[in-house]
Amino acid sequence: MLTKIMMWVSIAIVLLALLELPVTSEPLLVEIVVCASSLLVMCKAVRSGQYLLATGFLPLIVAFSPISPILISGRTFLWLNWIGLAAFLVAVITLKTERTLSMPSITNRTPGRESL
Repeated sequence: MLTKIMMWVSIAIVLLALLELPVTSEPLLVEIVVCASSLLVMCKAVRSGQYLLATGFLPLIVAFSPISPILISGRTFLWLNWIGLAAFLVAVITLKTERTLSMPSITNRTPGRESL
């Protein structure tokens, strides 16, 4: 559930950055949100066995890393935002949430069945 929320937050932040709204005038905010969401999506993709999707998010993690930032021009940052938006939209479509199975009740036995 946290991964889904972070994906949608990242999509919103990247869209705001692409529209150049003053909310995302600080590129560090965009970098932190996109990098953290990319890490979560990559972990979720590895757990679900979608290794191609996980490796697709590695360049996003490197490009948007606030720890070791890469000097990027404005136009290149715009292209990276478009690529990030496309990647998160693909992740929302392809990553499915697993439903937690309920535990069987031991007090509600099936009538008519006897133990051996």
